[in-house]
Amino acid sequence: MALLSILKYPDPRLHTVAEPVDEVDEATRCLVGDMAETMYAAPGIGLAATQVDVHKRVIVLDISESKDQLLVLINPEIVASSGQIECEEGCLSVPGIFEKVIRAEEIRVRALDRDGITFDFDASGLLSVCVQHEMDHLEGKVFVDYLSPLKQERIVKKLRKAERLAI
Repeated sequence: MALLSILKYPDPRLHTVAEPVDEVDEATRCLVGDMAETMYAAPGIGLAATQVDVHKRVIVLDISESKDQLLVLINPEIVASSGQIECEEGCLSVPGIFEKVIRAEEIRVRALDRDGITFDFDASGLLSVCVQHEMDHLEGKVFVDYLSPLKQERIVKKLRKAERLAI
């Protein structure tokens, strides 16, 4: 397995819509392993393939405290949703920035696992928010896209300044 580079906002590649995975094969499983290693090392609780410049519909998540409950979603889709929840979100592609976003409170998700087997599950709270956040990445959307243009501009300036100071 290998650590992958995470794209940083406002990289235009983050706005690429991901293609469905045609076949869950060894290359897909290798991608899943590399993405999981990258997510845990970052550290984060979710990572979409788009964030590592692979434009396939693949997500890895682990919201557990122990970081040993990896959830793999290939070609995920939300088949039902209800309620609303406002939650402060952050993103590995937008380091150091946290803003409130409104999402569905409860969702039902259908996806393929790392063996290509279809499964469904219900999610609420943090898991629901995390799944929706990562699925947005697959649609070429970053959580800051929900914010006002002024806030987006301020975030870009802040990130560019942090980048300059890090060099």
